[in-house]
Amino acid sequence: MSKIETLYAAFAGHLNAALDALESAGTLPAGLKRGAITVEPPRDPSHGDLSTNAAMVLAKPAGLKPRDLADALVAQLSQLDQVASAEIAGPGFINLRLTPAVWLAELRTIATLGADYGRSDVGGGTTVNVEYVSANPTGPMHMGHCRGAVVGDALATLLEYAGHQVTREYYVNDAGAQVQVLGRSVYVRYREALGEDVGAIPEGLYPGDYLVPVGQALAAEFGDRYVAAPEAEWLALFRTRAVAAMMDMIRDDLALLGIRHDVFSSEAELQASGKPDEAEAWLRSKGLVYDGVLEAPKGKTLEDWEAVELPLFKSTQFGDDQDRPIKKSDGTWTYFGADLAYHFQKAQSADALVDIWGADHAGTVKRIKAAVAAMTGAEGDATPFEIKLVQMVQLLRNGEPVKMSKRSGNFVTLAEVVSEVGKDVVRFTMLTRKPEAQMDFDFAKVVEASKDNPVFYVQYANARVHSTLRKGVAEGGFTPSADDVELLGEEELELVKLAAQFPRLVEAAAAAREPHRIAFFLGDLAAAFHGYWNLGNDRVEKRFVNVADTKLTSARLFLAAQIGQIVRNGLALLGVEAVEEM
Repeated sequence: MSKIETLYAAFAGHLNAALDALESAGTLPAGLKRGAITVEPPRDPSHGDLSTNAAMVLAKPAGLKPRDLADALVAQLSQLDQVASAEIAGPGFINLRLTPAVWLAELRTIATLGADYGRSDVGGGTTVNVEYVSANPTGPMHMGHCRGAVVGDALATLLEYAGHQVTREYYVNDAGAQVQVLGRSVYVRYREALGEDVGAIPEGLYPGDYLVPVGQALAAEFGDRYVAAPEAEWLALFRTRAVAAMMDMIRDDLALLGIRHDVFSSEAELQASGKPDEAEAWLRSKGLVYDGVLEAPKGKTLEDWEAVELPLFKSTQFGDDQDRPIKKSDGTWTYFGADLAYHFQKAQSADALVDIWGADHAGTVKRIKAAVAAMTGAEGDATPFEIKLVQMVQLLRNGEPVKMSKRSGNFVTLAEVVSEVGKDVVRFTMLTRKPEAQMDFDFAKVVEASKDNPVFYVQYANARVHSTLRKGVAEGGFTPSADDVELLGEEELELVKLAAQFPRLVEAAAAAREPHRIAFFLGDLAAAFHGYWNLGNDRVEKRFVNVADTKLTSARLFLAAQIGQIVRNGLALLGVEAVEEM
């Protein structure tokens, strides 16, 4: 990657140099912490191009009035050739207006860096484990899994682009009661494959047709060996084969969305290797697990509830509302007990952990965060751990709820949705709202060719850029050129100013673990580009291709090419193809 600094990084450097000068002059004491200082666009564009809170942040620890410190900083920053004016706003914010040459230089930087414009080393190579999807291996992926899958995958890509080393992980829940049910469900299909009329699938088993091939494969391999055999002889085998088949199906489904994982961790293998026992022993050595009796659940009387001594984790010590059992009364691990061991294992090889969960798991967030804090923070430096909750998606067709899938038995499969509307539509749509907000996915609207459809509107921006470049060649052999970009006016520079926010947005989105910010930004950039392009419908002098002005045409084509570059960079982070024709 090139070492060229983008605009916001450069001005952060200018600001630090100004602060260093004030320290040298004795205006500021040395050693003040600058981590909370920002350089960003002002909320109101009429206030200028850049704004900094430096005086507000440093005034109190420096023993100065914010406006006095702001005055000193303005005096320093005004000396920069790139600054047209520097003003103090409110109690001490500093607003800067930059010269047009700054924005033209940034336009050239976009062209120079290309696909690397926006790439950052802010992550410093720190390792982040992102666990996402982790659907129970009991059937194909459905749309309930889709949103978390896309959010997690886009986040992983974003973190890599921002300079982190990322491990994409899938936790296979193959040790619980649901996989026992899966094994029994496959047994029914096995008997069916051997010619038995099994009738309706019994209540409580998985009814989907996707288990038919698994039963057929078992019948072909074992014949009627297990037809009359007791469950103890076949359940473990059928369960293992079924889980393997379901994971193959899940990998294929995820591949339809362009999603891959680096690691698939098995809960069954975790327990077989004794990791939960190790975690329990470690926690007991720290006084964080004890044997105790839980309070009776609300609504239970002493007659229908039996007090049982269980190993309890002191989660109340870390903000939970009650201590939590890590084992059941029969000695098997609770889901929480296995889960804390799994996170303990992940933390051994990562500097930070991120889990993407469905919103239905909100009730367990506090306890698992408490466990990770306890197990990794022995020295007061717990591994950073974030959980992002993702709301369900409601499927609609022209505003009406979509009927369930025949293949799955009780849900619409991800494969069916991708087959109908395409990978790119699914991925981008899943990121058009904050993950914690409810989402409607209307099959009719997500493929609509209108500005009200963000998927179309953003992809059309890139397609329009390429169409404009082709038109330039066709109408006069015009090609993009930076030679005369000084001819670009204020309206064109507004596009550059918006595009130039991309690098700082990448860093902010990565720090907040919010890839949807990229989709929002692309929507804003697309709207601005389309808005400028539409000016040419009524005003010939505003058209990108104007055969009467060859130099300005080449400059505007250069501008269009760089806007397209930013759109492509952003779409790449979201895992969406930047189409050139629509």
